[in-house]
Amino acid sequence: MPEVLIRDLEQKILDNEFKLNSLLEITNAINQNESVEKLARIFDFILKEQIGVPRFLLFHKKEGWELLLKTGFKGRSKDIVVERDLLRFQEITVIESSHSPVINQFEVVVPILHQGEALAYLLLAGLDELRLNRLEAMNEMSFIQTLTNIIVVAIENRRMSKQGIVQARIKKELEVASEMQKLLFPSDLPSNKWMDISAKHIPRHEVGGDYYDFIPLNEEEYILCIADVSGKGISAAMLMANFQATIRTLFSYQRFELKFLIEELNKKVIRSSKGEKFITFFIAHYHMAKRELHYINAGHNYPFVTNGKEYELLDEGCVGLGMFEELPFINLGRLVIPNNSTLVLYTDGIIELENERNELFELDRLVKLVHSFYPLKMEDLNNLIFSKLDEWRGNKNLVDDTAIFCCRFF
Repeated sequence: MPEVLIRDLEQKILDNEFKLNSLLEITNAINQNESVEKLARIFDFILKEQIGVPRFLLFHKKEGWELLLKTGFKGRSKDIVVERDLLRFQEITVIESSHSPVINQFEVVVPILHQGEALAYLLLAGLDELRLNRLEAMNEMSFIQTLTNIIVVAIENRRMSKQGIVQARIKKELEVASEMQKLLFPSDLPSNKWMDISAKHIPRHEVGGDYYDFIPLNEEEYILCIADVSGKGISAAMLMANFQATIRTLFSYQRFELKFLIEELNKKVIRSSKGEKFITFFIAHYHMAKRELHYINAGHNYPFVTNGKEYELLDEGCVGLGMFEELPFINLGRLVIPNNSTLVLYTDGIIELENERNELFELDRLVKLVHSFYPLKMEDLNNLIFSKLDEWRGNKNLVDDTAIFCCRFF
């Protein structure tokens, strides 16, 4: 075999061994779960010291595009806008001319794509110093692209793994918050010869912004209330939890007139939400011996009292809490509860539930359900209402928290 062919063969073997060793080095670092910084340093060493590329930039996409590596380049890399300057490149491309003076300082762009989406761009300069022929140069670029792809995918996996850990932690925190929120709802609602009370609540997410409560003041007087916070998510749920704790705390110390209580709660919501959210709230004070119900409806969906045939909406009150620093008016509602009457409290997740034709469930359907199944115990009535709500929405998801609180007064 001619000596020149032997030298070419030996060089190819050396080149292949180098490429294999480089890939093994990268793979070992990935398997050992090395940091992103360590992976970047290995890539930098291979590209600069072993392959001999003197100048390069590596852009990597995280939430946005970031410069991961900058080696040997003295220009202003900040002038490169990936979306404007590089996204059009879908394969290894020799840069002949560009509208960007900075891009023109490079010779080759190496894109890293995954399922058609760009994950990284490698810009190379000084390749003439490698003294490669065209075939050698293309082979080298292909290897560099493979090497870059391995590094970028490894870094992306690290990022996704971290996101997974964060998401798992958030999920766990939400589960804990959900369990804590459940503890805030009354667990022992009375069902006796004087009254039958039951409630049902389904949050849209792990934590919700609906609230109801039953607070005995003594053997004959009770507080009943329901509320809904504007907005969704943890912040809304935490505002409601704080609101609920405030009500419980206030009633644990002394009795309050409902108007004074509403004024104090409005101040509390203003302070806690800083004007970003508000709470609709219905509160009633029931005196069992007198059968009197005093109430204030602060912008909430109108509860109703019914005898199974006719009903009355409880609409006296004021605007929602947290809407104004000073409530413009507060009206106190009063009524006497006849025997065998039912008070129905609910949140807008019930009457605003849509079916697959985008029709709302609305109050009339809720009233009709209560009247049609009036003899049922309150727990059975609530379960039936939620069953009908499931039928109504069909395959559509819940778009809001949903709560109902029914009270039968014998």
